[in-house]
This record gives sequence, C-alpha cells and structure tokens, in this order.
Amino acid sequence: MSRNLNRRQLLQLGAAFPAIMTAQSRPQQNVLFIALDDLNAHLGCYGDALSQSPNIDDLARSGVRFDRAYCQFPLCSPSRSSLMTGLRPDSTRIYELTTHFRQTVPDAVTLPQLFKQNGHFTARVGKIYHYGVPGDIGSCGLDDWKSWNQAVNPRGRDKDEESLLTNYTPKRGLGSSLSFLAAEGADEEQTDGICATEVIRLLEKHRNAPFFIASGFYRPHCPYIAPKKYFDLHDLGRIRVPKVPTEAERKLIPDNALFSTRPWPWFGVAESEAAKSILAYHASISFVDAQVGRIVKALRRLQLWENTTVVLWSDNGYHLGEHGLWKKQSLFENSARVPLIIAGAGVTVPGRVCKRTVELLDIYPTLADLCGLSAATHLEGASLRPLLSDPSAEWKRPAYTQVKRGNAPGYSVRTERWRYTEWGGGASGLELYDYETDPEEQKNLVAVPEFQAVVSEMKGLLRRIAGSQRANKR
Repeated sequence: MSRNLNRRQLLQLGAAFPAIMTAQSRPQQNVLFIALDDLNAHLGCYGDALSQSPNIDDLARSGVRFDRAYCQFPLCSPSRSSLMTGLRPDSTRIYELTTHFRQTVPDAVTLPQLFKQNGHFTARVGKIYHYGVPGDIGSCGLDDWKSWNQAVNPRGRDKDEESLLTNYTPKRGLGSSLSFLAAEGADEEQTDGICATEVIRLLEKHRNAPFFIASGFYRPHCPYIAPKKYFDLHDLGRIRVPKVPTEAERKLIPDNALFSTRPWPWFGVAESEAAKSILAYHASISFVDAQVGRIVKALRRLQLWENTTVVLWSDNGYHLGEHGLWKKQSLFENSARVPLIIAGAGVTVPGRVCKRTVELLDIYPTLADLCGLSAATHLEGASLRPLLSDPSAEWKRPAYTQVKRGNAPGYSVRTERWRYTEWGGGASGLELYDYETDPEEQKNLVAVPEFQAVVSEMKGLLRRIAGSQRANKR
C-alpha cells in the first residue's frame, strides 16, 4: 500500500480499520499516560546539573529514556492533536490553538479512543488535549468526548492566586508571560496536586479492569507556580542565563528562526529577571516531579506495575534564553526536543538510554503494539517496541518538526548527528547544525562548501516527508 495517502483515503482508513481485537485474544494490559506541559529536557536524568527531579529520574531508571525524542510542532494544540491522532500536523491541519481536530479529521480514531473501543476504561484528568493555561484551568478546553469514559477538570488555588504573581512581562497574556509565584499551602491544594490525587483514585477504583488513564499536568507551563519549598530547592547563584548570539553568528541565522520571541532577546526583560524566571521554571519542574512520584508510588502499591505501560512525555520543548529565545515555536533543539520515558510492562531491560531519533507520533503505534491492539494502518509514526527491547537496534527514521511563519513555514529534519531546516521552502532561509561539534547550535553550516553533501542528503530527507504531506492534503 502506498504511504502517500490523500486526505480522503486517510479518513476512510480511519473509519474502516480500527481493527478491534476480541477481548479473548488481547492481553489485559494497562496504560498510565503522563503528560507534562512545556517540559524541556532540563531533568536530572537528561544530565541537567541544576534540576531537582528525583521521581522522573527514578522512572527513567525503571524504563527506557529516549535521548533524541522530538515533537512534530512545538505548540500545545498542534503537538497534542498530532500525538493523539497519530497524524502529522499537515494531515490534521492543526497549526494554532483554537481549531479542534474533529473539524479537520472528524473520523480520526484517537489513541485513547482505540483503547476504549477495545474494552478499556479510559479516563483523563487535566490537560491532555489543548487547554489554554492558565485561562482554561477547570474547564474541558479542547477535549474530545469520544476518547474517554470519564474526564476530570481539576482547579486549584493557583488559579485563584494569580493576582499575587510577580510578572516581568505585564503586557503579555499570562499564558505566555514570564511570571511566577512561590505559593503558600500544600501540594494537594494546587491544580497539579489535585490532578495527582484524582489519578490515584481512578487507579484504585479501576485496578481490576484494563484501563488507559491519562494524567495531564499543567506545569511547568507558565505562570510558574509551585509551593515555596520547591523554590527553596534551587540556588539563584547557580543560574546562568545563556548568551545571545554574537552579531556575526546572528547574521548566519534566518530571521524566521528567531521570530518566536518578540522583543528579542528574552521578551525585553533584564538578565536578572531572566535568571529568576529560570529558577521559577525549575521550581515548577520539581513540584510536578513530586506529583509524578505520588502516582508512580500508588501504581506500585496497587501492584499494577508489571501489567501497566507507563509513558511520560511533554508536548514540546522550551527555551530558557538560548539564542535569546523564550518558550517554544522555534525549530532549534531546545524547542523541538522533548523528554520521553517508557517504563513498566513492555520494557524488557530497564535503565537503558536510547539515542535513536524518535517522534511523539511513535507513541500511538507503540502503545497499540504493546497492548495487542490493531490500529488503523494510516498512522504516520512507528512502534518503538524494537527499541524497548534493544535501544541500540537499527533505526533509520529521522524526526520531523514544523512551525508556521506566515507565508514562510519552517520544516526541520533531525538525524542522530544533524539538523537541517528550511524556511519558506528555502527561499526565506536555510540552516544546518552538527551536534557532534556544535550541540548549542552556534554555527550554521549550510553555506560551508565542505558540508554540501550533508545538505543534499538532509534536503532529500525533508523532501521525502514534504512530498508525502502534500499528497495527504490533496
């Protein structure tokens, strides 16, 4: 079957081939699906010396940590819509924060919907599909009712205490601000603390039936709110704000590559304010890490570890000053790369690190594979099951990430060594970075003569996916 399917074929396949297995032939397998919002790879298990993330680090030691995992679009709704449908953004046609994917691919069978069709209890607590944070906390956001048997929308004191925030960017909305609060009170009073409590209740109630339970945390998304004790874990004196590109370096970077932060650099805040914002981001990570720990501890207490696959992921990466940028929506590594950990059932040799390039798209087919469910054949990712057995196994799939920039969209392809990016099909800029010699992406090599063979190879990889996407949109 051709992989270059048009949109009508995608919809027909989605409707015709849920290919549900019978309960008798399916192993009773559970999924605990842990999503974190705007979490980059600043975690201890990923080598970050400042991070205080002991519970996520422990989960990584219990499973496989993917060192080169990438989102398909570094913005909440496009990324989550892609992961949950198993389709690339150019197939879902979700590029912003307001359009629901059911408007563009109405017959898509989502990841939890597949489990629901196969007799699993499916539930969501918090943000799995897109929510505006903090504005939509306590609501359903852009939820999908077909995906769940039950949904819970937690709302904590953080939503009520926004007037107490320190906000360095008051002209920006809170959802894209540099603002923070070292809060009073207990973890369980915060929205994410309530989220963990509700997930544990669901685990306890449904422990004896197959389940797909999704825990959608809201942090470390801004505003960076966490109980004060998590701020106290971090030393401001150790925070270093990344240097902005020199004038010579900036001349080699296309304007679109730096467009996601205006004013540039750092939204115009002072370096001291940027440092305090970085500390607050780390405090938010430490807080949500503690909530992950509560859930995993409950899973083990209920003796569910051996037959539950645990997936921890983030919808996109996050800049903390690199290249003068903040937040997401760039095609640099800090924005495109995400943490991804798979543990529990399906992991034969825990404590391993996989350095293959993988995508969030791969989560859908992986979980279907591990749990014995046959998903529709049009999914655009691939099962990671071979890499869970042998993280160094041969794997020839690169990772693709894209963003919108008006009439000059950006498309980027990442291999284990290189990233190649085109803006506006190349007419608005090109980039090539070598991560063996330049992990901080300071030297754009695209015009250097000795690297033209690499440029040609990477261009071919990008054209391969671009051609497929053009066919899907016809």
